[in-house]
Amino acid sequence: MTTPTLFRYSRITALAGMACALAACSFGPGGEPPAMPQPAHYGAEAQPAQTVPAQGVTQQFVVGAKPVPEWWKLYQSDALNALVDEGLRSSPTLAATDRSLAAAREQLRAQIGSSMLPTIDAGGQATRNRALAIPEIGPNTFLYNVFVGQLQAHYTFDLFGAARLADAALAARVNVQAYQFDAARRALAANIVTAAITSAALHAQIETTERLVTIANDQARDTQRRYALGAVSHADQLSAQQSAASLSASLPGLKQQWLSTRHALAVLLGRTPDAAPEDLALAQLHVPEQVPVVVPSELLRSRPDIQAADAALKAAAADVGVATAQMYPSLSLSASMGQGGFSWPVALSGAGAIWSIGASLSQPLFHGGALVAQRRAALDTYDATVSQYKQTVLAAFQNVADTLAALEHDSQALDAANIAARSAQGIFDETSGRYRLGALPVASARSSEQQFRNAQLDEIRYTSARLTDTAALFQAMGNPPVETGVGGASAASAGVAE
Repeated sequence: MTTPTLFRYSRITALAGMACALAACSFGPGGEPPAMPQPAHYGAEAQPAQTVPAQGVTQQFVVGAKPVPEWWKLYQSDALNALVDEGLRSSPTLAATDRSLAAAREQLRAQIGSSMLPTIDAGGQATRNRALAIPEIGPNTFLYNVFVGQLQAHYTFDLFGAARLADAALAARVNVQAYQFDAARRALAANIVTAAITSAALHAQIETTERLVTIANDQARDTQRRYALGAVSHADQLSAQQSAASLSASLPGLKQQWLSTRHALAVLLGRTPDAAPEDLALAQLHVPEQVPVVVPSELLRSRPDIQAADAALKAAAADVGVATAQMYPSLSLSASMGQGGFSWPVALSGAGAIWSIGASLSQPLFHGGALVAQRRAALDTYDATVSQYKQTVLAAFQNVADTLAALEHDSQALDAANIAARSAQGIFDETSGRYRLGALPVASARSSEQQFRNAQLDEIRYTSARLTDTAALFQAMGNPPVETGVGGASAASAGVAE
């Protein structure tokens, strides 16, 4: 075959390959996510425009607002900001996820390079050989050397897009990991905020409970003395003793929760449990007054878990194309050139030039139904991925609906608890004043303080719930959608196709 003829043949083959690759787009589903319902509001009941005022703060639900990337800064606590920054910087789990993502991107680059570009290898060989003697020629054996050095090239034409679709499937799976890394990063921030708030609240509860235990023990001792004097019944004495013991029994469990939370927070920050940070002051944390409520259509683009499900859908669609393309012909070209001979002078001379060029074409004919079964399996996997995408979206809607409802109910409960605590404190202040004047016995002052401390415990719990549920709502909103660049490639896609 002459060089011009070979060149024309190569051009025709390349054009045919491009046409077939374009046709490969119809080998499988497009990978577009299914249409999802767009509810008018997330929950069974429409969320109000704002919560009831609690502790002097009314939270407003800003419908249609964009998610807030560093939402934890809205709590206006430098100490909390420092904890989140440390965790994002030092968490071993997040670092491992980041390195796994980097490794996946390098694997993608390797696959693209090996599947879309020709391979060229250089090789050299020097051997000494002994041939068997041939009786008809003579009894002597033959000893000879072979010296060969050559370049070898190989290229498989992606006629029906099998390699391109396989690369697209791997790229989509890398995007899944990229979105999962984003989700892990946001989850880490939310867990740090939640743990810090919970630890601060448990610390405050322990202090209040310890005061309640002290009051109960004082009351039990007074009742014991009065029983010894015959002023109260034995049942009264046992009742006071039982109340004090019950309160004391609740304290170790509360301390265990507090220490476990502190230990968990230390690990989230990348520290050992013995280096757990000091508790924040619950009163210094300011609940954000405005929280975004992303509309459902935008939530599909802002939540990393939905974006990961979308990328998984595209990977499954590409797998169907790969399984289909494997049923069509495959064309490969190979060529080599170099020098060879039975001695170094001959191998390095013009007489030692060697070369070869060839093409191979293969068409699957019979594989025992394996190729057809693989395509059906890919289609079934794609259908399963579609259902998983739908479930992910529905779960996201539920997550937002639950956090919106929880935040509204937290505000209602906190408002009631705050009113109860203020009333109980007023009663306690008045009773203490009358006790100091000698108008009331000490038992009355203790009883009013017990009521105040119990109401204070409820207020601490609901304050903590409001702060943590606000964090959960910010987390549920996801990230601001990433704007697409040239050709519609997202930031995640661009990160794996550099």
